[in-house]
Amino acid sequence: MPLRPSRVACAIALIVGALHSAAFAQAQATAASRWNGLLLESIRRDFARPPVHARNLFQHSGGMWDAWRAFDGTGAACFVDDHGEAVGTSVFVAREQAISVLSYRIFCARFATSPGYAVMKPQYDALLAQYGASPADTHTVGVDPIAVGNRIAASMLATLANDGSNEANNFANRVYMPVNNPMVVSTGGNPDMQFPNQWQPLAMTSYVDQQGNVIPGGFPAFQSAEWGWVTPFALLSSDRTYRTRNSVSWPVWLDPGAPPQFMGVGTDNATFRKGMEFVVRWSSHLDPADGVMWDISPGTMGDSPEPTLPSNWQNYYNLASGRPLGVGRVVNPATGLSYSANVVPRGDFTRALAEFWADGPNSETPPGHWCSILNNVRERSADRRIGGRGSQLDPLEWDVKAYLLLGGAMHDAAVSAWSVKGAYDATRPVNSVRYMTNRGQSTDPGLGSFSPLGIQLVTGEVEFISTESSAPGQRHAHLANSVGQIAVRTWRGPNAIINPVTDVAGVGWILGRLWYPYQRPTFVTPPFAGYVSGHSTYSRAAAEVLTVLTGDAFFPGGVGEYVCAHNEFLVFEDGPSVDVKLQWATYRDAAEQSALSRIWGGIHPPFDDMPGRAIGKQVAGRAWSRARQLWNTPSSCDADLDGSGGCDGADLGLLLAAWGPVTDHPAPDLNGDGVVNGADLGLMIGAWGPCVH
Repeated sequence: MPLRPSRVACAIALIVGALHSAAFAQAQATAASRWNGLLLESIRRDFARPPVHARNLFQHSGGMWDAWRAFDGTGAACFVDDHGEAVGTSVFVAREQAISVLSYRIFCARFATSPGYAVMKPQYDALLAQYGASPADTHTVGVDPIAVGNRIAASMLATLANDGSNEANNFANRVYMPVNNPMVVSTGGNPDMQFPNQWQPLAMTSYVDQQGNVIPGGFPAFQSAEWGWVTPFALLSSDRTYRTRNSVSWPVWLDPGAPPQFMGVGTDNATFRKGMEFVVRWSSHLDPADGVMWDISPGTMGDSPEPTLPSNWQNYYNLASGRPLGVGRVVNPATGLSYSANVVPRGDFTRALAEFWADGPNSETPPGHWCSILNNVRERSADRRIGGRGSQLDPLEWDVKAYLLLGGAMHDAAVSAWSVKGAYDATRPVNSVRYMTNRGQSTDPGLGSFSPLGIQLVTGEVEFISTESSAPGQRHAHLANSVGQIAVRTWRGPNAIINPVTDVAGVGWILGRLWYPYQRPTFVTPPFAGYVSGHSTYSRAAAEVLTVLTGDAFFPGGVGEYVCAHNEFLVFEDGPSVDVKLQWATYRDAAEQSALSRIWGGIHPPFDDMPGRAIGKQVAGRAWSRARQLWNTPSSCDADLDGSGGCDGADLGLLLAAWGPVTDHPAPDLNGDGVVNGADLGLMIGAWGPCVH
């Protein structure tokens, strides 16, 4: 099935009300923001490999910080402690030139083998020339900006090649091997899966990654299975444990514990099975013609309460309707007005959401996606204070610090999430759903096709195909040749689409053994283990980081909005049937919808989601603490529990009184270890004033 030949991307229109538009100034472009823009475009034109690009974003941002600080020694170096002088020019100009030289060298090295390099290299050359430097000028001796940029880049490229990513061998796995033979997607079912808890590659006629690149061989290997060995930005040594699997000791960062298991005949498979069945049932929400209408405005969605523990995920999601549990917000805090209703067909919202957050094709992968959101935020707000406090920074300093913080968080989100993926090697819904439905049903021993390893029957959603149900005029009539098998009412899949420009698959009864996620037929599912969700981890980490960076949980103007154009946005079927405005009041609301999109997209069961969110939240805390150390920024905004603007006895009293998680005040976890304990109290008492740690 061909894809839509062209796609109008979501129009990035982070909306402000007309009466308040003057309050938001267009951000001044800096060398940092311009090179970041080229990095994002380079990622869009490269192979889809999220951990690798999280690494690229982090290392480029860390290098820019080192080049910036080289001209006055502010703070501490991230990678290379260098020194330069602004001879004959201003410090600002020297910093921009050093940043440009460093960026040029890093990009040329990192993307030399990219399929988009021929397009991007002239753009690197042109931007470098705008900052008064030449590709041919490679000198490294001296204190001038060009020497500083060349020197930092050379040192970084030499040192970071040994960070555990196996960059020299194109990031290939060294010890990981899949335990399951590939599942042949086109034949249906999954009869040969020997280890149903573990990852299984797919055998396909043609595999196209999420950047639109055709990958020879049908399906790639497990991407970044050994990313737990990569050196993190801010994770603590105490965050790392080890898990032995297949005689290999796997490092796991912020280990959430094992996912639910499918344990075999005679055991309770309920939690695992419910998670996988959940994905199938939410796939029935992908029909824009089913008559279900939702108000998706921040006035009715968002501000959702999360489970106290990730293991309580079954108490969070609305299985029947799919509607997020958040009740929304009464007013927009920036305008004082109620959020306007935003009513669309549920099937348009769910499809647009799944494709928007899928970051493909021709997008910048999840870590880059959040960097684009940061760029949109900086364009809408003229506030250049860190954490919304203190003095305004010049635009270059704010950009360099913001990219370092977000880049470091995205890198550590990849290190932690992929360490879990590699260590637990968990399966994906497409493999499990086909495995279970191929074996039959596990509900009624007196009914045909019974197997303890089968799927649970749910009237109207998952059913046994009988002679009666498949008789002419009955709901399974088109499946009359499959009596005795399992039918599921779900998105009908790529076999129902001939022309993606005009066709909509809709929802109906299909054979469970032919179930497809809501993805392109040349992609089907990502080439790495499911548990934990990378989207959930990246997005929650980014949301927390943007909240502390800006000092505000809300998007500028109180709302972020992305417009998915009527009948132009969707890639592998027509739609949406109306313009869909994806809207969020806060960064956390956006992160929640990113996580939920992967369930509607058929990529993750719910039990992959919540542990990823929990990890992302911890990653953000570590990154925030580490970034402030590099910036030499006091952490008083963390210790200021009552919002008075300083650390004093009142804050100490709050900490002592609560002695546990302080839920009504800004986080008192001063050392970023994920808990509130005596170590945090010691930091407060020891500093007694600005709480520097």
